[in-house]
Amino acid sequence: MTTLTDIQNQIAALQKQAEQIKAQQFDQAVSDVKAKMAEYGITLADLQGSKPRARKAASGKTGIPAPIKFRGPNGETWSGRGLMPRWLSALVAQGNSKEKYAV
Repeated sequence: MTTLTDIQNQIAALQKQAEQIKAQQFDQAVSDVKAKMAEYGITLADLQGSKPRARKAASGKTGIPAPIKFRGPNGETWSGRGLMPRWLSALVAQGNSKEKYAV
């Protein structure tokens, strides 16, 4: 019959064995990550919150605003994308044509 002391000794031995296995796996994981970083040219700056290069290029936003398609009497502008702005809606409601303000 095993005693409580025997079981506690077995638990301690298994925990020590688990820590050793974890340390070995940790070392292997670190070396795998370093190899991938070298293979793909990844730097620490890439891992510290900066956006990945591939996503930045594929985001679809070029930083160039859409060309102006409508200009109001007070210099307001609209690219024709999205909802019609209030200034143009008000002019259309007054009976003006939207095409009258086309650029």
